[in-house]
Amino acid sequence: MAHRSVLLLSLALANPGLGHVSTGRAGHGLIGYGIEMYKPACAYACRAVLESSSLNCTSHGGMHMPGMDMHMGAETEPNCYATDDAFLQTLAYCISSRCQGTQAWELERYWKMNVAGRAQVQPDPKETYQQALEKAGTPTETLVSGNPLNKTSKITDDDYTSNYNALIIFEDMEVVHEKHGIIVIVLGFALPILLSLLRFVPWPQQMASKFNAIFIDAPLFGRRHRQPIGNIAHVPTRGQALFIFYMFAINIILGSVSFRSVQPNAWFASVSAEITGDVTNRMGVLSFANLPLVILYAGRNNILLKLTNWSHGTFLLLHRWLAFICTLQACLHSAIWLQIDVAAKTHSSESKLAYWIWGAAATVGMSILFPSSILPIREKFYELFLVWHIAISIIIVVGCYLHMYLRFAHQWGYENWVFAAMAVWGFDRILRVLKLARNGVKTAKVTIIDDDYIRVDVEGVSGEGMAYLYFPTLTWRVWENHPFSVAATVLPSSDHKTRHASEAPTTKATDIEKIGAHETTVSKVFDSNSETNSLRKHAPKIVGLTFLVRTRGGLTATIRSRTSLPVLVESPYGSHPDLSAYSLLIGIAGGVGVTAIAPLIHHHPGRTKLLWGVRTPSIVDEMRHQLADLDKEIFIGQRMDVLEALERECVEKERIVVVVSGPPGLADEVRMAVNALARGRGKLSIHLVEESFSW
Repeated sequence: MAHRSVLLLSLALANPGLGHVSTGRAGHGLIGYGIEMYKPACAYACRAVLESSSLNCTSHGGMHMPGMDMHMGAETEPNCYATDDAFLQTLAYCISSRCQGTQAWELERYWKMNVAGRAQVQPDPKETYQQALEKAGTPTETLVSGNPLNKTSKITDDDYTSNYNALIIFEDMEVVHEKHGIIVIVLGFALPILLSLLRFVPWPQQMASKFNAIFIDAPLFGRRHRQPIGNIAHVPTRGQALFIFYMFAINIILGSVSFRSVQPNAWFASVSAEITGDVTNRMGVLSFANLPLVILYAGRNNILLKLTNWSHGTFLLLHRWLAFICTLQACLHSAIWLQIDVAAKTHSSESKLAYWIWGAAATVGMSILFPSSILPIREKFYELFLVWHIAISIIIVVGCYLHMYLRFAHQWGYENWVFAAMAVWGFDRILRVLKLARNGVKTAKVTIIDDDYIRVDVEGVSGEGMAYLYFPTLTWRVWENHPFSVAATVLPSSDHKTRHASEAPTTKATDIEKIGAHETTVSKVFDSNSETNSLRKHAPKIVGLTFLVRTRGGLTATIRSRTSLPVLVESPYGSHPDLSAYSLLIGIAGGVGVTAIAPLIHHHPGRTKLLWGVRTPSIVDEMRHQLADLDKEIFIGQRMDVLEALERECVEKERIVVVVSGPPGLADEVRMAVNALARGRGKLSIHLVEESFSW
């Protein structure tokens, strides 16, 4: 314990680069990448030795640290350093004798910028380096470190070497920290793109299908992916798990390697103390470097969604795991420093400083945010979760910035990691506002389909894929919004709306089940309105978006009670993937999931087949125009045998893509069926695409 206390005390008191508050000139970039800390190191080392000595013009506060040659209350002002003859001449002689080989202009630049200190505005030294050196002559006195400096003196080799070593190795380690942070953020952005490019490599189709089934698409374990385990968390696919493993591995490796120690060291009494300081700094930098990626992965306007074939759900999963890594690194950084301050008995004073308070706030915010974002909370209290999540996230980002700014000002560029995170967040939010402004305030017209579903029509808006709808008059929480798939981009004709208002569903699912639940049954429903279909073809087209919504409670239940209401439309999102390389597209939908599948089938140049399972016939009638010309099989009020249906449709010579959109149970069943077919003994080329929204 005694050794550990000495180690921590040396970290807190002997290292001016690690503790307390410092100010100085603003740097631009990162340490080693635009910012230099201690170059030329020989000159900085000379001045570092002299900093422990009071000068004739030093003001003394009378405080003395027992057992240490440090007058803690003494304060030497920049003007004192710039004018004191003994200091200037001793420093000039030390630089001359220790910086042989350094160019004169570099020494003069150091002299002008750093003799008085590192402040942005400070007095120039009263004489140049050469003038001070000429006055110094050859000193006969030797300065004992910490003693007052009142005449021109030499400094000992031991004092110089220990300070030189401290400066050199500390800057080298800081450069390594920043380099590892750059590696984390660059790979976190570039690796998904590089992995996505593999889809363009002309692999043998059957081999690619088997590989995806075994290593990419299957759940990591069990048979569930969309269905949560114990209603706590989702099991990632094996492909997702591989990338999660990479994120852990790269952060562990980069947080554990390339540590070096140099002794003797004026800042650290031992190798252990030196490495401990480097470890806590490394954790802080890596946590900062991960922040922009955490925010990027969560964004609706994540540019990686355009540059890769990865889904928004995949990036949200990566967001949560990377947030855990970022939180763990922040906790390690904070916990080690807490132990250092407690052991050094500086915690009571240090914890009152603003930089310490804001750093603690950021760490506590991360620690609270992660467990409060588990699946049950997200699902049951989604609106509250969003507000809470955003509010705490803002505290975290602001806390990280103020932790660095109040500690170092803008000297060393640590705040640039936080600026990057702010930029990513700001980019996403600005695009959201622009998309809202592009569409303006519209009117949503609500039509009841049956007890479970409603149709929402918004005239004068175009788009595809998915849109986020805001209903500002429904609640005081005007920022609330929900995602819905676009069912149609042309609004129903007036006769269609009138008929639905008068015929709102009187047909029960059991009536259809008595007849049969396949396409022949649905065709009768379609054919019974042939006259309406004919009129619709010649009716004028009205540009707008149609959404089919299942009312579950909360906001959707409130919408159901209205006939029309103001709406803001944030769109478009989730443009349709290019599936033209596949000769057969099989769409499998459950309920309103058909709205995500139908556009893909309509745009596909090859053979298509729709397999659609619904609870009631009313929604089938609602979609009759969009599905009228499609090869389809519809299951009303009964279970779909997914594997049997796929085996019936799939032909070995075709290149097949199966697109699924629907309830979690259906999505998992389709996933396992596709994997089973791909891993079978036949030469089947089959690929899975899942269209879903993730919490």
